[in-house]
Amino acid sequence: MGQKVNPIGFRTGITEPWKSRWYAAKKDFRDLLMEDFRVRKFLKTKYRAAAIPKVEIERTRDEVKVILHSARPGVIIGRKGQEVDRLQDELQELLGRRVNLKVEEVSRPEIMAQLIAEDIADQLVKRAAFRRTLKRSIDTTMDAGAKGVKIQLSGRLGGAEMSRCEKAIAGSMPLSTLRAKIDYGFCEAPTAQGNIGIQVWVNQGMYEENGDGADAQEGQAPKKPKRSYKR
Repeated sequence: MGQKVNPIGFRTGITEPWKSRWYAAKKDFRDLLMEDFRVRKFLKTKYRAAAIPKVEIERTRDEVKVILHSARPGVIIGRKGQEVDRLQDELQELLGRRVNLKVEEVSRPEIMAQLIAEDIADQLVKRAAFRRTLKRSIDTTMDAGAKGVKIQLSGRLGGAEMSRCEKAIAGSMPLSTLRAKIDYGFCEAPTAQGNIGIQVWVNQGMYEENGDGADAQEGQAPKKPKRSYKR
């Protein structure tokens, strides 16, 4: 299961929040879903330098709230906030309704899987050696405090005639454990020999439990006492 399921989709609604938070009737659902897709594609294409790992969208009857998570918020905000106003106007023109734009800074971009995948893609486009890039990315992520990291490259690596997969792993990667906070990222590197797919899994630790129940050990069922035999 761990090799076939997207870790974020596996945890969405259980330990991970939804990235699009709105409700629509059946006839409107398709159009709103395509709007979300266009917004995310527009932001990722135009602001690739801003290192955006995640875009959250909330809808109300009056407006669309777009929350941008960025490792370099200054690129989006601009001088005196002029770039944010321009971006908000462009999104309103794209969607045809009022947009409320909010920019949040990513505190630890070194352990965000999507940013790691995009960084590897940029290096592969610049003809960097894929094995060296793989090892450097894993070392950087583990030094930043990740519990584990796994990176897989697929395609014509090193300009080879036949495509293949290369993967490297460090630390622990419990993909089937719902309490584990696993971040996942995917990106494609358009090289001269063809596209190379990059998948990154990062183990960021365990989710903090906020439950006020009894301790797990205290809540366990008591063991059956050993039967005593009389002679």
